[in-house]
Amino acid sequence: MNIASFNDYRVGIVDGPEIFDMTAALPSFLDQLPRQRMNWLIAHWDELSATLSAYHRHGIGLPLDQVRLLPPNPAPLHVFAAPANYRKHIGELGDRTVTKGGRSAREQGFFLKAPGSLAGAGTDILLPKGSSRRFDHESELAVVIGREARNVPRDEAMGYVFGYSCLIDATMRIEKGVAEEERSMRKSFETFTPMGPYIVTADSIGDPQALQNRLWVNGQLRQQANTSEMIVGIAELIELVSSVLTLQPGDVIASGTPEGVGPFVPGDVVRIEIESVGSMELNVREFAQHSPRPY
Repeated sequence: MNIASFNDYRVGIVDGPEIFDMTAALPSFLDQLPRQRMNWLIAHWDELSATLSAYHRHGIGLPLDQVRLLPPNPAPLHVFAAPANYRKHIGELGDRTVTKGGRSAREQGFFLKAPGSLAGAGTDILLPKGSSRRFDHESELAVVIGREARNVPRDEAMGYVFGYSCLIDATMRIEKGVAEEERSMRKSFETFTPMGPYIVTADSIGDPQALQNRLWVNGQLRQQANTSEMIVGIAELIELVSSVLTLQPGDVIASGTPEGVGPFVPGDVVRIEIESVGSMELNVREFAQHSPRPY
């Protein structure tokens, strides 16, 4: 099942060229907390899955191309990310590399991105106005957690996955000896975590560790790999994160990017496609106003 958030944080089921508005199936108190609808739905999936599966009967069908797709979970409590999780990506950034000595996500652990950096398939990627810095794309499979998880061993971890989505980890690169901001800051500008176009529930994906992951800029293929090439697989990532703190329903884990990371600039068009999960295309442009702090 493909679950989306759209327009004013409404919840819908995507079926081909249509989206079925299922917001009325959720408790009315969530109208006061619309950004939390998806978190609540994921946490109460066992209660509502039958109703949502009958979306043709209970939902209101709308043309998909006439709605604005938001991040499929607009307000997760956490967005975790795995650094250096594909062998060929390690070291490809040269002096801009932050993870040193060939270490991977297994040794480095995870970092955090601000949930406020999430953007949907109907949004542009906004770069700081007038910036001369380098900004890169990183194509990643996003894992959405389905229930509370603490100290979960990897052989049980996949039972905690609700679904998957496409995710671009946009990044402002360091300038060695000049500008070396913290990783989480450089990756947390507003719109720097496009996610979508929707969440594909785990039961719709055969083997998430056998999916083609590709990204294009202006039609040129930049990144291409298979999720089987991850150094730390999804189950081990859940084990890792849950050994530090409790994962919550709706939390997102960005599972790392393969080789081919490269720059984009205002005017570019970035397209991500992950096999069985979906695809989305976003325009890159500058933010309308200059920041009081230049970047």
